[in-house]
Amino acid sequence: MNMQSLPTNFAPHHPRKREECGIFGIYGNEDAAKLTYFGLYALQHRGQESAGIAVSDGCHIQDYKHMGLVPDIFNEQTLNRLKGHMAIGHVRYSTTGSSLLSNAQPFVVFHDNEHYAIGHNGNLVNAYELRRELESRGAIFQSTMDTEVVMHLMAINLKHGMDKALVEVMKRIEGAYSLVMCTKDKLIGVRDPRGFRPLCLGKLKDSYALASETCALDLIEAEYVRDIEPGEIVIIDANGIQSIKPFPQVRPAQCIFEFIYFSRPDSSVFGRNVYEFRKRLGHLLAEENAPLTGDLILPFPDSGNYAALGVAEASRIPFEMGIIRNHYVGRTFIQPSQAMRDFGVRVKLNPVRELLNGKNVVVVEDSIIRGTTTRTRIKALKQAGAKEIHMLVSCPPHRFPCPYGIDFSTKGELVAATHTVDEIRDFIGLDSLQYLSLEGLLRGAGSSPHDHPYCLACFDGNYSVPFENQVRKDCFEHRV
Repeated sequence: MNMQSLPTNFAPHHPRKREECGIFGIYGNEDAAKLTYFGLYALQHRGQESAGIAVSDGCHIQDYKHMGLVPDIFNEQTLNRLKGHMAIGHVRYSTTGSSLLSNAQPFVVFHDNEHYAIGHNGNLVNAYELRRELESRGAIFQSTMDTEVVMHLMAINLKHGMDKALVEVMKRIEGAYSLVMCTKDKLIGVRDPRGFRPLCLGKLKDSYALASETCALDLIEAEYVRDIEPGEIVIIDANGIQSIKPFPQVRPAQCIFEFIYFSRPDSSVFGRNVYEFRKRLGHLLAEENAPLTGDLILPFPDSGNYAALGVAEASRIPFEMGIIRNHYVGRTFIQPSQAMRDFGVRVKLNPVRELLNGKNVVVVEDSIIRGTTTRTRIKALKQAGAKEIHMLVSCPPHRFPCPYGIDFSTKGELVAATHTVDEIRDFIGLDSLQYLSLEGLLRGAGSSPHDHPYCLACFDGNYSVPFENQVRKDCFEHRV
């Protein structure tokens, strides 16, 4: 075997969608840093590139952040040094800005004798335009993140007071954003007017918490209070909670991909439980493709598990875990030999040959983005002896790129943008391929095509927030 060292950013290739960011904040607890650590641990699925925590003791803000996973970055000694009653935290997967330590969050600045910290989930579609404007006025940027634009705009408007500064910032920035911020004495949560990204409020005795998902509240045993509303600013300090809703209501555009893929199944986002939502999509998949035949229903773990349970329940075909996931896969620094083909997939998922041999298999997956990983997995099932392989996908085809913070930003990355369903079927090597209809997806959400609160742009191309010409060009043209 060739014991060749690989770059430190090497990981088994997974050319599909990737997670966004996760944010957490807590006010009024002397264990703020440790509770934030646990909150980020629960949100680790939303980003694995970097993590950070910023803590205020009422006078100063100190922070610690690094590249890597939450438990690898923080230990007891590190957390004990982060003393204070208020903290915010962030786990990151970069959709804007490179994967560098300088782009790790929370982003902390010192302005006019005060510290400010911010964590951001989402993507600002006019960040480039705003950055150019700010630089022309003398602003100096330390990172390539769109989040830093928010802090520059804050600094310009703080002379009017924190409340008005936040409103002025929201007037300028466009796109998807849920923010947690802290000053020396305030914890702040902000959600964009269309509510693309989730953010909820919880209570732990006399403390208040903000989190991307309710699973983070569950881990610290905080009680879910409510979602932060689209367009709402929440300020938590010694006086309690202040809610500011500065803008008229607009039609919401909550990212439906939070239900399909991003959020943990034990979370509730946008007022709905994720597990039940995904299982309901499985029921509808079986209904749309009735009568469904096959020897067993098989998910690709873990993304297809819950829809597959729904398909099996509705079709009465046995559910089997015919592919076993290795949960201990991390980074590897040993290059496999050329004879070990498709190593990146096999090291993570391995078929159960005795279960699959000679069977007609119905595979359930949550989505197909680029198709390359799915193709390799199907090949592995065939090599394990599967007689026929049929696939059901619990959402419609992804035909349009997303400028709002999901990592498929160009049409060239989306196999369904340039290929028919039959062509995708043949490319992947399936006997049949069926997607859930858009109407079925909305039925699963309890909505109709004409009355729903979701962003469906990646399916239908209807973008609720326009984005810059250059960004649009980058999104729609294939990158070389």
